[in-house]
Amino acid sequence: MEEGARAEELQVQRCRARLDRLAAASAGDDAEWEDIRLKRILVDYMLRMSYYDTATKLAETSGIQDLVDIDVFLDAKRVIDSLRNKEIAPALAWCAENKSRLKKSKSKLEFLLRLQEFVELVKAKNFLQAISYARKYLAPWGSTHMKELQRVTATLVFRSSTNCAQYKVSSIVYVLVFCCACIRNMIAAGLRCRCSSIIGKLGSWAISCLPSLTLQRFCFEGNCPKEDPLSLDGFRKLAEPLPFSKQHHSKLVCHITKELMDTENPPLVLPNGYVYSTKALDEMAKKNGGKIICPRTGEECNYTDLVKAYIS
Repeated sequence: MEEGARAEELQVQRCRARLDRLAAASAGDDAEWEDIRLKRILVDYMLRMSYYDTATKLAETSGIQDLVDIDVFLDAKRVIDSLRNKEIAPALAWCAENKSRLKKSKSKLEFLLRLQEFVELVKAKNFLQAISYARKYLAPWGSTHMKELQRVTATLVFRSSTNCAQYKVSSIVYVLVFCCACIRNMIAAGLRCRCSSIIGKLGSWAISCLPSLTLQRFCFEGNCPKEDPLSLDGFRKLAEPLPFSKQHHSKLVCHITKELMDTENPPLVLPNGYVYSTKALDEMAKKNGGKIICPRTGEECNYTDLVKAYIS
């Protein structure tokens, strides 16, 4: 009773702290609020990447313990550590505690753990115990996972020395990393948050919204302005798999200055059909005594020969 009361009190304390934090968004210092928000995002990322000590240290030094869910991830860490040590019992206990959530998400985590326990019994040559275990714990999964079940139970007949690789016990080792990922994702679902860290989403959104992504071809040709983030190799690697930012209206970009052409800097058309910004051609005309040289073809013309284009 006392332990349950303490847990409830802790949850109430956290809820109050988070509600107070939301209330401070409209009444406090925006810079300070954003700084705390960034630290919460970093702690969340570190917890998901298993940097538990670093996440705990950052939360403690920033005083945001009530704004993050370190204890939940630490509970999962104990289960994950036991899996890495090939101890399946703690993970099965965790599955029992979260049975309804696993069923709702149609997760087969418990099934994989049960299979692994069965395989361990076969490896130890406890065949009668393995049969009893299969009848009790694996048979209920037959309607949904019959193919995997048949393969694993066949190891009772095929010895480890068999030439049939499909039924070698040594080949049926279920990846515990996958089970660890399942547990992490279940925790994320229980916290009503994304299965992936928000820091990755924020990075993708930020880069995909850069105007220069519409100029990706020019940037990767080495013509990217220095002030553009995509002039840096690190940003280019992040940008490569991302989609282009959605543009509701077409945008014209000057080949010379890499600046947008709009009503303040309208496009001018050369006699050969190429289009450049007024700003770029004005500067070129001043340097060349009223002459315009097309940077693409090398053709010359007078500034008076240019025709103004209109963007609709």
